[in-house]
Amino acid sequence: VKDYKLTYYTPDYETKDTDILAAFRVTPQPGVPPEEAGAAVAAESSTGTWTTVWTDGLTSLDRYKGRCYHIEVVVGEENQYIAYVAYPLDLFEEGSVTNMFTSIVGNVFGFKALRALRLEDLRIPTSYSKTFQGPPHGIQVERDKLNKYGRPLLGCTIKPKLGLSAKNYGRAVYECLRGGLDFTKDDENVNSQPFMRW
Repeated sequence: VKDYKLTYYTPDYETKDTDILAAFRVTPQPGVPPEEAGAAVAAESSTGTWTTVWTDGLTSLDRYKGRCYHIEVVVGEENQYIAYVAYPLDLFEEGSVTNMFTSIVGNVFGFKALRALRLEDLRIPTSYSKTFQGPPHGIQVERDKLNKYGRPLLGCTIKPKLGLSAKNYGRAVYECLRGGLDFTKDDENVNSQPFMRW
């Protein structure tokens, strides 16, 4: 395990209102100190890599790195800790939830310093959340399109989420709508797979 603690564990760091703050529950591998595990999460989810490369000198890694700024023991759990990590906003594309989550959790769940890892909490600064455009219109437009007022709109996700042919998927949607639902939605895993091309 690379010694990330030297540069990515910064207990003196004072978080900024513009930082994205993440709380990870970490279970380090035997022999890995919790500070090293937290620092490894901060590194791997920001500017760190498994080795030093010459291009590190072409930018200010200190400006862009995630920082594990606090570690606390999870009471009643053996060898579990909460690692608090601060990320500067410059690491993230404005208006992209996908980019934010890919950066924070997309590359950290399977590396050697950790036995287990879970994202417990996330604080997104107001300045960043304002970059998300949200839906193009509100609930009133949806109600007008559906001609449904004075009650909740009811919907479901088609199951099984994967494996239905286009014909059977359409049949499931039809039966849901015929049965009284207002809408159906695709599961996140549905794309254009061989069993059902778009």
